[in-house]
Amino acid sequence: MRLLRQLAVVFTALGIIASIIMIFSFDILKFEYVVFMELQPSFDDQEVPLAVPASSVPVEGVAYLPGTEPINPIPADDASISRGGQLYQINCAVCHGASGSETTTVSAFLIKKKPADLTSAEIQAKSDGSIFLTISNGVFNPNNSLFPDVQFSGQCPPLNENLTVRERWDVVNFIRTLAATE
Repeated sequence: MRLLRQLAVVFTALGIIASIIMIFSFDILKFEYVVFMELQPSFDDQEVPLAVPASSVPVEGVAYLPGTEPINPIPADDASISRGGQLYQINCAVCHGASGSETTTVSAFLIKKKPADLTSAEIQAKSDGSIFLTISNGVFNPNNSLFPDVQFSGQCPPLNENLTVRERWDVVNFIRTLAATE
């Protein structure tokens, strides 16, 4: 009889402990506690990120000096064009098409401003630095009344956070080959 009482007490204690653990693990009772991630500046999904601090230098170095047009430091060899082609297919072909002049599923829905024809004489006449700046900074839209904080509003977004400086130059070298295939 004494053994049964002891077992009942042990199982009751274990049941209480298990119940308390389950209450907290399934968030039945929620307690707010300080999380250090909440104490730093951040932004939510679909919110414009904070501006880059003044006079800061990217980890990979300065891409170009402000006020000047950059010069392509990457030779247009087979390796650069191949890398650029892969990056183009990932980041650019969605709107511009595989050949640079196609109407894609995405570009068919763009009504106000269609993506540029990358095989056109107008685009191919631009300097490498101009194309690099467009890839880096996107297409600026000064008349954006819907989203004044967002400068690209449905046009070409800036890819400076998606692609390194070297990768952007590889894409420029690949875009130069699009006119030759036309």
